[in-house]
Amino acid sequence: MGHGWEGVVLKLMRGKDFEFTVTGAEDVTEHFRRVHFTDGGMLALTGVHPTMWVRVWFENGGKPHQRAYTLVDADPAAGTFSLEFALHAGCASDWARKAQPGDKVEATLQGTGFAAPEPLPERLFVVGDPASLPAINSLLDALPQIPATIWFETSHDSDENLPLRLDSDHHEVRRVPRRDAGAQLVGEVKSALPGLLGDASGAYVWIACDTTTTRALTSYVRKDLALPKDRVNALGYWRAA
Repeated sequence: MGHGWEGVVLKLMRGKDFEFTVTGAEDVTEHFRRVHFTDGGMLALTGVHPTMWVRVWFENGGKPHQRAYTLVDADPAAGTFSLEFALHAGCASDWARKAQPGDKVEATLQGTGFAAPEPLPERLFVVGDPASLPAINSLLDALPQIPATIWFETSHDSDENLPLRLDSDHHEVRRVPRRDAGAQLVGEVKSALPGLLGDASGAYVWIACDTTTTRALTSYVRKDLALPKDRVNALGYWRAA
């Protein structure tokens, strides 16, 4: 499958193409599926780092369509990893629902990177949802010693059972049902965060929700709470229909 103009752009930006092979899949919930892969030699070439992601290509009405996914439990020695799919309507979810051992999918590695904040923060604040769950877990694994408060937006009852990698001694999770296109989550974070923040210079805020929610909260923590740019990491993971 050709990658169209997006593939050309990624090539110009030094993107590297790989082919992954499915080795298995499991339903975590009826709305969340984990698919296991061999990496086509990628990890031996690139190594692995926290929140590492790839652009995976799917066919959508005869045209190429790419979506970004964070690697889960990547093992460079074995050349394996998993991807997790928050299932909804769309070609990527349709592919994941049907994925079976032996299926192949093309991917491009471009633009990924991670640098732990320096100096390390005294407190970590995370805002996310099922789409960003793999990245949240990767971040918590990378900074295990740092106390963290996580606001996790849920859309389905079964989202309460999604596997956040929490340490009961260091991590607190606040699950927030998705209401009013994310406004409920924005309101709860704005209500609680100032009282938890303490010295802003010792905090690190990581936000990855739908684009509108991410923008609203990023503006809030930067402008209203005056967190420095290098203490905020924010990325809109999806667009609400």
